[in-house]
Amino acid sequence: MAKTANTASAKANGEEKEQKHTISILVENKFGAFNRIAGLFAAKGYNIDSLTVGPTEEGDISRMTVVTRGDDQIIEQITKQLNKLIDTIKVVDLTFESFVERELVLIKVQSTTESRSEIMQIAEIFRAKVVDISSKTLTLEATGSEQKVDAIIAMLKPFGVKELARTGRVALKREFQGDV
Repeated sequence: MAKTANTASAKANGEEKEQKHTISILVENKFGAFNRIAGLFAAKGYNIDSLTVGPTEEGDISRMTVVTRGDDQIIEQITKQLNKLIDTIKVVDLTFESFVERELVLIKVQSTTESRSEIMQIAEIFRAKVVDISSKTLTLEATGSEQKVDAIIAMLKPFGVKELARTGRVALKREFQGDV
């Protein structure tokens, strides 16, 4: 209740805050569906922080997870526009829902004989896996929340990150609603 009152107060004062939103979109797995959705964001001038797409349990339906920024009015506009697209089945802003999220990152780090054990200790702490090794590098795979991925990258930067590839967020609404 207090959150609603604060939101109404902020809107009245013109202080509505831009924040990250995670939007889950179910679309028909048809040629051009991805382009229409990405094109909508581009045409309206909305930025996409991350975008992931993949098939669902039903082969003819794909799930897109879009992370974008905006105030309530912009996100409402994005949601309405997405719902108008012909291939769209369902649009859900997960931001205010309880949801499970994960990102995947592959990080190639410079390593020496002296630094290798320290890098592997960091990997162990973050439950990352070594997926490739050479005399001069270690490549790690880590999964977790955006914050966890940011944290492992920050911990490995002092060793020299040579390359990095990140998936962006995938998310599903959490079904369990009680205390964990």
